Amino acid sequence: MNGVNLTLRVLHHGEKHLARKLTAVAERHRAEPEIHHVALDLAGWSREHAQRLSDTADRHGLDLRDFAGTPLPHLLSALGEKTAETVVHRPEPALLLLRDLRELHLDAAENSVHWEMLAQVAQVAQVAQVAQVAQVAQVAQVAQVAQATKDDELLGLASSCHPATLRQMRWTNTMIKVLAPQVLTSL
Repeated sequence: MNGVNLTLRVLHHGEKHLARKLTAVAERHRAEPEIHHVALDLAGWSREHAQRLSDTADRHGLDLRDFAGTPLPHLLSALGEKTAETVVHRPEPALLLLRDLRELHLDAAENSVHWEMLAQVAQVAQVAQVAQVAQVAQVAQVAQVAQATKDDELLGLASSCHPATLRQMRWTNTMIKVLAPQVLTSL
C-alpha cells in the first residue's frame, strides 16, 4: 500500500469516526438546540466526505466500502432523547459538553491534517508529472496525463472537503470560547 492509499484509508476512517461522534454529541445534547442541530449538519458533511473518499479510492484501486454500514441517527433518537433528558437534569452537563466539543475539535483537526497531506502530495505529484512529461516520448505522455488526472481528482477532493473540515473546527472552537467561561466560573 502506498502513502496516498494509506492517507485515503486513514482519512476515510477519520471522517466516519467524526460523523459518528458528532451524531452522538447531537443526541446527548438534544436539550441544547444549537448544539443538536449544528452537530447533525456537521455529521452530514463528514458522511459526505467519507463517501467521496470511498468513491475516489475505488478509482485508485482501493476498496473503502463499509459493508457493516453505520447506524442512522434516527435509530438512536429514542435513546438519545432519554439520555438528553437525563443529562440536562444533572449538575455536570455543561462540563460534558465542553469535553465533547474538545474531542470533536481534536478529531476534526486530525482530519484537517490528513486533508492537507493529501492536497500536498497531489500538488507535488502534478509538478513531478509535468516535468516528466516534458522529458519523455509521446506514448509515455498519454500514461502521464492519465496519472495526472488522478492527482487532479485528489487535489479537487481535498480542495472541496478540507474547507468544510476547517469550518467544523471553527464551530467547535467558537463554542468552546463561548461556553468555557460560563461553565468554568459557575462551578
